Amino acid sequence: MSTVAFHTLGCKVNAYETEAMWQLFQRGGYEKVDFEQKADVYVINTCTVTNTGDRKSRQVIRRAVRKNPEAVVAVTGCYAQTSPGEIMDIPGVDVVIGTQGRDKLLQYIEEHRQTRKPVNAVKNIMKTREFEEMDVPSFTERTRASLKIQEGCNNFCTFCIIPWARGLLRSRKPESVLRQARQLVEAGYKEIVLTGIHTGGYGEDFEDYKLSDLLWDLDKVEGLKRIRISSIEASQIDDRVIDVLNKSDKMCRHLHIPLQAGDDAVLKRMRRRYTVDEYRRKIEYIHQAMPGVAITSDVIVGFPGETEEQFENGYRLIEELGFSELHVFPYSTRTGTPAARMPDQVPAEVKQERVARLIALSDHLAMAYASKFAGEVLEVIPEGPLKEGPDSGWMVGYSDNYLQIAFSGNKELVGQVCRVRLDQPGSEYSQGTFVRTMDEVPRPYAG
Repeated sequence: MSTVAFHTLGCKVNAYETEAMWQLFQRGGYEKVDFEQKADVYVINTCTVTNTGDRKSRQVIRRAVRKNPEAVVAVTGCYAQTSPGEIMDIPGVDVVIGTQGRDKLLQYIEEHRQTRKPVNAVKNIMKTREFEEMDVPSFTERTRASLKIQEGCNNFCTFCIIPWARGLLRSRKPESVLRQARQLVEAGYKEIVLTGIHTGGYGEDFEDYKLSDLLWDLDKVEGLKRIRISSIEASQIDDRVIDVLNKSDKMCRHLHIPLQAGDDAVLKRMRRRYTVDEYRRKIEYIHQAMPGVAITSDVIVGFPGETEEQFENGYRLIEELGFSELHVFPYSTRTGTPAARMPDQVPAEVKQERVARLIALSDHLAMAYASKFAGEVLEVIPEGPLKEGPDSGWMVGYSDNYLQIAFSGNKELVGQVCRVRLDQPGSEYSQGTFVRTMDEVPRPYAG
């Protein structure tokens, strides 16, 4: 039996697509082995979001070639899409395929085996208008399933290469999304995370079917307990989306809404499509509509030209909006983007100092958010044992409002919806006490 090994760099969408490619190999009779082992085929799913992503991708490709010089080395993903020539130049690379047409990957590998010639199957992504159907009926991770509903982005922010790697926005047909959601529920998943390159833009390329319509249709899927949106822009959260979040008991009380910068001049240079005031008003509106909602966000620190005052404006805004967690990134030059050519690049040590300040603020905000729920019983789906103490008897999982909670329990609880009382709030994870699983009938409280 032929063996295949995968290595995924970059985002959750890449992780989803690697799982989809594994399904193809599985149907083709392959056995999966660890990337550090000798395999007949190595598939490297690359990232190009920063110059570092490119460099790491090249390092992993060379590692695979060294591991087994006889193996077929296939390179796919965003870096393969934007720079196929650079990858073809690496000795030992046999197949290069971008972010489209991966359903033919096994055919390209076969073609290479027969001709012994490298195959460059990268096509012009900007001409692609159809969503590439790639089903993942089950995942290596057992508790939360990703479901890719959308591809590409039309925004062209000045720091971002992704539209050139992923193409323009295209949505997956609703019937296809729903079919896969049912498959995932049948495979035992209780929570589905809707993912994409610009997830909240789902349906913008359809006549009369938007994200809110999809959420209502997913709400009707029997056996599905939780629906989470991986990321959504503030402008995409309209009254209809808020209505579903409010009325559906399956929608998680958690939204990830990228801010990127908290100053109008910086937002304009980034070519983001909102002002600080518009963003603030939207967040306040969401808090009114959904009390207790967890809002997480992305922030880029040290964008070209960001002054100390502009950074402080952002710091104060973040403090005021009370996010439950921040993902903080120092601005990283991406060759080929307008921002890389901008004057006044911020020195690395200034960026690091600002990043440290925002991470400290994020920890403080996370603690403040978790503290609101002390003493409350929340629904948690355990994902596995606590990493820091795998044999401690502590399980850890996420509540619907994205609090990571550790509690004493056993491995049989993994993937089940559990009621857990939050006892001790924490910034990284909180501690709680297991009450019961949702399948049990509540016992009378003998307190």
